[in-house]
Amino acid sequence: MIIDAGAYPSPLGYGGFPKSVCTSVNECMCHGIPDSRQLQNGDIINIDVTVYLDGYHGDTSKTFFCGEVGDELKNLVKVTEECLEKGIAACKDGALFRKIGKRISEHAEKYGYGVVERFVGHGVGTVFHSEPIIMHNRNEKAGRMIEGQTFTIEPILSMGSIDSITWPDNWTTITADGSPAAQFEHTILITKTGAEILTKC
Repeated sequence: MIIDAGAYPSPLGYGGFPKSVCTSVNECMCHGIPDSRQLQNGDIINIDVTVYLDGYHGDTSKTFFCGEVGDELKNLVKVTEECLEKGIAACKDGALFRKIGKRISEHAEKYGYGVVERFVGHGVGTVFHSEPIIMHNRNEKAGRMIEGQTFTIEPILSMGSIDSITWPDNWTTITADGSPAAQFEHTILITKTGAEILTKC
């Protein structure tokens, strides 16, 4: 088994991700580069890992608590994970892709959270990034799921702005207003009656 984040292409075309995992803390939406920063009590951190095994990729991430986390952040993390679950529950052979974004948006909005639109799920398999593109927000995207497809669902929720700023490293992306964000991700396989989670521990 090979950790393959280094093969992850830069969104701006500057080459592969420079570390083996993405670690995104607090206001970092995604693609945080691990460094010597010491985590503080009360932080949240998303750890995003890509695995390459027997010619196939898997992609998954989860947001964790660091020490004693306040209730507002706990709720953000809880609702983000629930959004992932609701997105997965919308999946089966013949279902419209846009149902994923609808279900996620409906749940997030109940709690006043924004769904980040810039980052999407993607097809994954022998190629790391491929069609279909999975939008997590409300959309009118055409297309239906087909039994045997594999793709990721990876919603990012923000307590404030869904706009983002990317640091000069061309990877680390934070919320434009510095508000906390959380993310969860699974790779799934579409079946006749639903979806199988391929990255479940």
